[in-house]
Amino acid sequence: MARATRAKKQVQPEVNVGAEIFESLRELEKIKGIPVEYMVERLKQALMNAYRKDREDHRDVPAENVVVDLTENGLAMFQVKTVVEDVEDTALEIHIDAAKTLQPNIQLGDSIRIPIKIEAFGRIAAQTAKQVVIQGIREAERGAMYESYSSKAQELLTGTVLRLDPSGDIFVRIGQGNEASDAVLRVSEQIPGEEYHEGDMIRVYVLEVHRSNRGPLVHVSRTHPNLVRRLFELETPEIASGEVEVRNIAREAGSRSKMAVRATVEGVDPVGACVGPRGGRVGAVVEELHGEKIDIVVYSEDPCQYVAAALSPADVVSVTLVPGAKACKVVVPDDQLSLAIGKEGQNARLAARLTSYKIDIKPESQVHEEENPVEL
Repeated sequence: MARATRAKKQVQPEVNVGAEIFESLRELEKIKGIPVEYMVERLKQALMNAYRKDREDHRDVPAENVVVDLTENGLAMFQVKTVVEDVEDTALEIHIDAAKTLQPNIQLGDSIRIPIKIEAFGRIAAQTAKQVVIQGIREAERGAMYESYSSKAQELLTGTVLRLDPSGDIFVRIGQGNEASDAVLRVSEQIPGEEYHEGDMIRVYVLEVHRSNRGPLVHVSRTHPNLVRRLFELETPEIASGEVEVRNIAREAGSRSKMAVRATVEGVDPVGACVGPRGGRVGAVVEELHGEKIDIVVYSEDPCQYVAAALSPADVVSVTLVPGAKACKVVVPDDQLSLAIGKEGQNARLAARLTSYKIDIKPESQVHEEENPVEL
């Protein structure tokens, strides 16, 4: 008679849940850049919420009465109860006799940790924990994107026109891949006369970055004076290296800008550096700004020289400061008066904004008459 052979019961290897969780979180950190410590806290919170939601008595146990111990050595959960003689709330209290079976030396009034069977959680509770972790990942990604874009404030970025809003605002996609975000180019920040279509490439200046539920909300501009500054930094190596410094910019977007520059190194021509060989550098900036005129002048610590330069392309006979006020009187040749003032006063207005001086312009003949009145 054949002997019946008993199949040996296979012993399942013990799984270290804590080690597996930490290994997964490290992989997540490599892929998403989310710190392990952040996700550990989110996971603890998820398990805590799952337990509080899945209790049979449906009691909303205070958070301080639930402890989650998650390390690479393992995962454990405990409910904290107070040891009492007369139990009034079974969710928060435990009788002294029952407590002594778990911890013989326990005393009345002490707190005791009672192990919770994590595997006993229901499907709904597990799903709740999963959703909290997913939400934590999304929040971390949005936080990382916000930090990334907030560091780009006051910088020049290139984006793609995503859509044109009926309000006139333009939404621009900046960044690539997982780092891509939407930026808003308000009507007030658009250059008058410029037209864009979906898919067009566009350069924008980052004004500010705000947090939002969908990720960083980036506000950009095409009218800000620093857009001109950043464009010249790209085109002019001397500015990028620090040999030429942009001191100030006055701008009426879409029409005209004045930029004051100075050399920080002897022998460098700051205006020539910005203009470039055969006007190539300033031409590239003008093209990017769709024909906006740009006057580049030399900055001077002498306010009289600075004002005279700022009124370029007009010639100036003299500049006299007004005592006790940040203002000056400028004399120009008669045939240069309209050039100095500019169309609708634009040249004089930009020069005043560039230098921060109030400028009073008079023709040379009028000044001569005032100094030498005709006797009747």
